[in-house]
Amino acid sequence: MLFLLWILAVILVVGGIVQLFRGQLLFGIVLIIVGLLVGPGGVSIFSK
Repeated sequence: MLFLLWILAVILVVGGIVQLFRGQLLFGIVLIIVGLLVGPGGVSIFSK
């Protein structure tokens, strides 16, 4: 499960960075923040 959360977080953050380069600033920032929240490290919403 931890590995799947890590993969999901990486996909969300990379997708957010791609959206930033495409000009979708708000959507890119939201994806990056959600990716950081879902990720197993740091501030994970699933670790509490």
